[in-house]
This record gives sequence, structure tokens and C-alpha cells, in this order.
Amino acid sequence: MKKIIFALLFGSVALTVNAQNYMPTEADLNQFLNSKMYVVLETNPIAEYNFKIQQAIKDAWTITPYEFISVADFETMYNDPTKSFLMMTQVVFENDQTKVRYNFLSIFLGNKDAKLIRELHDIAAIPLSYTEVDEEFWVYKMESLVRFMQNHIQNMKDNPKMIKKNIFQHYNENMKDIKQKTLYLIKEEVAPSINTEDKIKKIYPYNVKFVTAQEIEEAITNRDPNVVFLHKVGPQGTRLKARCYKIIIGAGDSNFYFFDYHWVEKGKNVDGLLDADFKKMAKKK
Repeated sequence: MKKIIFALLFGSVALTVNAQNYMPTEADLNQFLNSKMYVVLETNPIAEYNFKIQQAIKDAWTITPYEFISVADFETMYNDPTKSFLMMTQVVFENDQTKVRYNFLSIFLGNKDAKLIRELHDIAAIPLSYTEVDEEFWVYKMESLVRFMQNHIQNMKDNPKMIKKNIFQHYNENMKDIKQKTLYLIKEEVAPSINTEDKIKKIYPYNVKFVTAQEIEEAITNRDPNVVFLHKVGPQGTRLKARCYKIIIGAGDSNFYFFDYHWVEKGKNVDGLLDADFKKMAKKK
């Protein structure tokens, strides 16, 4: 993975720290699986994220004991190696001239020798959104993202060779299976040139359905094995030049079936799934 800078924003206190290009080891995975995971809630007590992450953990998390804590609690606990921490962090890609900040969901290991938070090792992280984008555009997918992280950690434990593999290439091997399922899409997250089912059918002759965020959340809650959905991380009009990440996730198994990104630029690529993405999925065998 690329080197990144984590900016952990806890209330009014901003901590900008350099994260190394760190790959988890088998020892890290064992430490995590023998730890108690502490879920750090946002300081805003009415943040929808707080409600959704608590419900997702209660409904889906099984591989470690867990407890919900405050930011203040975390700051007194991160030196304990018997503890691990799930939290929302802010990420900036190193050497990225756009200086875009992303929200990530990350899991860190406690470290008794860490004098600063930046010295904690992360073992899993997944992009949620641009920091400027309102949480309503992504928070409803929280249970599926939590389940993916849990499955991913267990997969690395069961198959240590995965740790050193190109993870995105590994999950893109599942792309061929999208055609066996119904792809749920939100109209605003698809390029305008191809945002009808009839237009899509011309290049991707498989099951596609335009739905609401509520319908996606219901498919996730019901763990519908026949549905996959798009998790898009894009600027939502907040920037003229930025990356658009596109992840297709199974509602039933929370597996990744597709991972890619492109640059959004005015007059060029738009912030959404492109016709090239549908062509790539249709071709995959």
C-alpha cells in the first residue's frame, strides 16, 4: 500500500502523524485476535457514524471481544498491547499534490513502546469518504464495511501468503462473479452518459438495478446473497480534480468483487462508475 499520512482529528485536537508503509505480520494478526478491540466513538454525540458503528459491531463482530470508548479513553489506553482499536481516521496520501483528506475506517494495535499515536501499527483500513462529504452518503454501508474488515483479517490469518500479495488484485479475481448477481446502483453515482439500465445493458448485459440508499442498507441487513452494491469514494462536487474510488461489495458475504479508481477532472472523467468499468466487468472471465 502507498505511504500515507494519518491526521487523527479528536474533537478540536488535530494530530498529524506519518504512517509507515507497514504490512501486518502473522505476529500482528495473532496479537489482534488475542486482544480486546475498543471502538473509538466520535466526539459529536449525535453523529450518525456513532449509531451505525455501534449497531454494526453488535450485529456482526465475532472474532474478538469489544467495548465502546471515547477519544479521551483511547488516549490513555493505546500503550497497552492487549488492546486494539477501531476508529475513523483522516488520511492524506503522501506526495499527493491535491492534499485531499479522506475518512478511513482503521484498526490499530496497542503498542507499549509507542510514545506517539503515529507509532501504532494498523492491520486493516478501508476508505469511507472524502472528509468534506456528508456522512449520509456512506454511513448506511457501515455494517458491510465492518464485516469486510473482519473477514479480511481472518483471511490473512488463515492464508498468510495474502499478507504480501497485491490485495486489490486478489479481490479483483472475484470480478467474474458479479455477473451472477444483481448490481445495485444509485443513479447519481453512475456517469450521466450511462445512468439508465437500457444504456448499461448495451455494454454490460447482466442484472443491474437502480435503487435508493435505504434499499442497499436493507440488502446488507438481510445479507442478500444475490446482491452486490457500489461503494464510491469521490469528491461529490467538492473538488475539481480528485480520485474516485470504486468498490463493489457483496451484500451477503461483504466480499470485495471490484476495486479501482480514476481521476476526476472537469471536462474529462466524472465522479462515478464509468462505461469503462462496466466493460471491464463484462469482459472478466
